[in-house]
Amino acid sequence: MAKIAIGNGREALQVDCLQALVVEFICTFLFVFAGVGSAMATDKLAGNSLVSLFFVALAHALVVAVMISAGFRISGGHLNPAVTIGLCVGGHITVFRSILYWIDQCLAAAAACILLNYLTGGLTTPIHSLASGVDYLQGVIMEIVLTFSLLFTVYATIVDPKKGNLDGLGPLLTGFVVGANIMAGGAFSGASMNPARSFGPALVSGDWTDHWVYWVGPLIGGALAGFIYENFFIVRSHVPLPRDEETF
Repeated sequence: MAKIAIGNGREALQVDCLQALVVEFICTFLFVFAGVGSAMATDKLAGNSLVSLFFVALAHALVVAVMISAGFRISGGHLNPAVTIGLCVGGHITVFRSILYWIDQCLAAAAACILLNYLTGGLTTPIHSLASGVDYLQGVIMEIVLTFSLLFTVYATIVDPKKGNLDGLGPLLTGFVVGANIMAGGAFSGASMNPARSFGPALVSGDWTDHWVYWVGPLIGGALAGFIYENFFIVRSHVPLPRDEETF
């Protein structure tokens, strides 16, 4: 069973960590800029709701695939606190570095939304919130399932050393599942799957309606998928992260 690596504060001064944080910021910024920007564009154009949903899903699918590919070598291309916690549970990133990633991702999302607000002349930044008739429990479960799907795909197509013919296709396939999940859940919970993606618009708009749902659901879904896949489906001689601190 994979052990969670705690890590320590010295990681923040390591060159590879600093490089990873810079790349993670850039990739998350560009992801949120395109993702939120696509939602703002559909609002401005006042298109058909079904067409708008498809447009937003397609934009997210494309930018997720590209930004994971762009950041993968240096930071892993997480773009998402739920992805980070899923990989942390599997022992692929330390708890300390995970916290740095979370802060980095949220700052990048906020910066992207601030810039979008300026560039669009103050257009409303659409937040993730529950649709009419969807209660908190339904929203949380929806986000758990959607994010579980996302992380399960990440593990199966990127992390698993025995991915076979899928090698190299992970970012594209992950983008596909993000797009599909938005089509499936966008009309109900908004299909965030990403606390940072929800945080940026909420901060800029000042509207925190239902916001906690988009932390609880994705983090549970991501952690659950990481734990299950790492411990039940990956067969390998696991090389643990260096640990000079206690693990659990």
